[in-house]
Amino acid sequence: MTTALQPPPPSHPLLRLRLAPHGSMPQPIDGAWWPRSYDLLAELPRLLAGLPRAWGHITSVTVDGAAWPAVPGRMLVFNQVVRLRRTVAASAPHTIVLLAPGRGRWDLVVVPPDTTEEAAKPLMAAAASGHV
Repeated sequence: MTTALQPPPPSHPLLRLRLAPHGSMPQPIDGAWWPRSYDLLAELPRLLAGLPRAWGHITSVTVDGAAWPAVPGRMLVFNQVVRLRRTVAASAPHTIVLLAPGRGRWDLVVVPPDTTEEAAKPLMAAAASGHV
């Protein structure tokens, strides 16, 4: 009997993020993020590290309160304070809103972590193309 050894998982899993192309017209959705869990304290630093530098320093994050468990009011990410807010607005289910003072606001669709890859890929592609 032989046993196939699995390679160890990467210490820093790839960020599952698709962003809409930057254009002159504002878009209601700026892309999609597919976190690996609903642990915002673990997932948010990975997301913020993978964002374009042009977005600047994100100081405020608002998440769907129905999807994410309770989060603290603030957290330290890369030696910067990020304010965390939860909303239960029906107009923003499955989204995360990122704010950077003087730079802008970006709204991302959040693909639930337990979504299969087969189902997640078209959702992310649609969000990145603005067809959500």
